[in-house]
Amino acid sequence: MFDPGTVEAVLDLFETMEIAWHDLYGEITPPESVIEDALVVSGGNLAALVRAVRLGLADPRDLRVAADRSGS
Repeated sequence: MFDPGTVEAVLDLFETMEIAWHDLYGEITPPESVIEDALVVSGGNLAALVRAVRLGLADPRDLRVAADRSGS
């Protein structure tokens, strides 16, 4: 889904998301649906993934709406 040159950055972003999720919500990891929604919204673009992760951390419901609009 992502350019091979960005895979490490994508993995780093998801690791950072896990840390932030734990700090915000007290859960070890975000639900699988939040990760899937971020991937859908990103469309394989790293910058879009960063924005989607930020949105998902702020309000996972807004990310769900964005994923629905993206055609998930």
